[in-house]
Amino acid sequence: MRGDAGQVAAGRAPASYGPRALFLSLATAFVCAGLALATGTRPELAVWLVLAPLGVLLAVVDFGVQRLPDVLTLPLAGAALALLGVVAVVPEHAGEWLTALFGALALGGGYFVLFLVNPNGMGFGDVKLALGLGALLGWYGWSVVFLGTFAGFLFGGLYGMGLVMVRRAGRKTSIPFGPFLIAGAYVGLLIGAYAA
Repeated sequence: MRGDAGQVAAGRAPASYGPRALFLSLATAFVCAGLALATGTRPELAVWLVLAPLGVLLAVVDFGVQRLPDVLTLPLAGAALALLGVVAVVPEHAGEWLTALFGALALGGGYFVLFLVNPNGMGFGDVKLALGLGALLGWYGWSVVFLGTFAGFLFGGLYGMGLVMVRRAGRKTSIPFGPFLIAGAYVGLLIGAYAA
């Protein structure tokens, strides 16, 4: 037997979802609401709403275990490009699929260079995550790619400085960077969607 039925049969109470599931649900709802407000009724909103829960999950996983699993990052990149390709043929969209493709390649390539320069400072999971985020940001153009990337580095830098100031980390302490990449991309996407 598997799952809750197996636990009950073994005399153990099934695990509850608890406050963490509630937090994930509320965070996902907040992210989706922001994207819906910024995007309006344009067809790309469907893509944002499908991929937003994956972004929230990736941020939580990376904060918890400092790892961005391939089983999440690679489908994000593939799904972003595939779904945006479908949206590109729907009337009233506000982005460009070709720029999304080049955004994925540029951001993924840029992070790959950072990984090669300093593998201890940038994980390869961040490189794979950058492919998907670059596609999402690239949909609205190069200025949104730059804005989302800058915001991610800014958020990560502020978090790291905050940890150093409260003496919970040193200059060489490793911090999960994925959540800040995702938060920066979210800000870029909100601004890009609103301005489109």
